[in-house]
Formats: sequence, C-alpha cells, structure tokens
Amino acid sequence: MEPLFSYGTLQLDQVQLRQFGRLLDGTEDVLHGYMITEIQIRDPAVLDASGIETHLALVPGDGPPIPGKVFQLTQKELEAADIYESENYVRVRVPLASGTRAWVYVKA
Repeated sequence: MEPLFSYGTLQLDQVQLRQFGRLLDGTEDVLHGYMITEIQIRDPAVLDASGIETHLALVPGDGPPIPGKVFQLTQKELEAADIYESENYVRVRVPLASGTRAWVYVKA
C-alpha cells in the first residue's frame, strides 16, 4: 500500500467512488513547507467527478500548516489518482508532521 496525503478533492466521497470504486479511510495529518493556491480545471472527466471548477494546488513556500488526510492506496489506485489529477499536478513524496512519508500532488 502507498500512503497518499490529500488536502483537496480526493477527500470527496464522489471522487473516491469514481476513481477507486470505494470510500477510503484516512488519518488526519499536516503538511509543512507549502502554500495553497487555486487552479482552474478544464478536464471534463475531472470536472464531472468533482463537480468543482476551482481546485486547490500546492506550491513550495513558507505558508501555514496544511491539514489533510493520509489514505492508503494500492498501486492501481495510485495510478487512478494520477489520471484524475491529470496534467495539472505532479506527484511527489513529502514528510508529514506525523513522520510519515507520503505522496502528495503539487502544482505542475
């Protein structure tokens, strides 16, 4: 299983059901060293799944702590998350406040 830190739409039930075919159990955690910005989504599949045109994105910086959830995904589910995040994001591994190293999507 692969840990994935989500601070945005991957926490939504409808997105999880569509991308993974199941609801995910997550644990609360915090990310430091990034700031939140917003991006406009144009991918019709992503818009259909989330129902939201403006998504959050991370950029490196000295912002406030970013709360989120860590989900445990299979490799196949992680690949489905890559497809959902499309060209807008890149997946990187980061240390979280708990000491867990997890994947997170940052602005491409």
